Amino acid sequence: MSIIAQDMHEVDQVIARRLDSGVPLIGQVSRYIIAAGGKRLRPALLLLTSGALGYRGEQRFNLAAVVEFIHTATLLHDDVVDDSALRRGNATANETFGNPASVLVGDFLYSRAFQMMVDAQNMRVMQVLADATNVIAEGEVMQLMNMHNAALDEAGYLQVIRSKTAKLFEASAKVGAILAGSTPAMEEACAVYGQALGTAFQVIDDLLDYTGDAEVMGKNLGDDLREGKITLPLIAAMQRGTSGQMETIKTAIETGDVAMLDEVVSIVKTTGALDVARLAAKQEAQRASAAARQLPPGPHTECLIQLSTQLLERQY
Repeated sequence: MSIIAQDMHEVDQVIARRLDSGVPLIGQVSRYIIAAGGKRLRPALLLLTSGALGYRGEQRFNLAAVVEFIHTATLLHDDVVDDSALRRGNATANETFGNPASVLVGDFLYSRAFQMMVDAQNMRVMQVLADATNVIAEGEVMQLMNMHNAALDEAGYLQVIRSKTAKLFEASAKVGAILAGSTPAMEEACAVYGQALGTAFQVIDDLLDYTGDAEVMGKNLGDDLREGKITLPLIAAMQRGTSGQMETIKTAIETGDVAMLDEVVSIVKTTGALDVARLAAKQEAQRASAAARQLPPGPHTECLIQLSTQLLERQY
């Protein structure tokens, strides 16, 4: 995404400046997680959509930093809720600084993001980002309610990830269109692109738990199983497996028994459940690509189309 490399550098400058606080621990924890190697996809979406639609104003840097702050706040809170020790192969902030610091710094990032939103002096932007933040919280609670629920189906799973993960992708892309003063139809195309891309991203994420680095995979899957977290590969495996295999996965989900992990992984791989998840991700990526093609042709739009294809090939 070299086309927005300079823009991303500007966003990083805003992030560094706005993380400044008179309380040293806030900067310490925030910088720790922001520097942990995130993909910065949400800010990139905002920059690419606003660029595709011809907006070159300074607010794109401010609001790209806002969506990264909202995302980082959700990660800090997520890892506490999930009692996670590893993220992207590194120790989580809660493992390093403790749960209280992670929760409180997450709160700081949310409130700083809202301060920065006000700077934009655009009520539509505030509405989209405030609504997105609320939907993300609802998605987190839905996921919590579905823990150890082996009856969760694909529609229920998609509802959770469209709220919890895809909503901020959708909002990021839509804000780019709002900044550019686009038509309602163009705003909608950007929103559809973001939602589809975010959904594909999460499905691939859940798929990579079964195909990625063995050490990280074991940790992530072990955590998911212990928490009773249901993902598409597990849902598909229960649908496609024998009654015995279905019962094994059901028991593992309901009890959170990590001793069953190897058996569960084996069932997921032998039932073709990973192909089901791959197809679901591919369909979402195609939906994203079709939406991006409604934007004016140019290098930014081309990058959005490529992004939807490359997402399917990512290995981490």
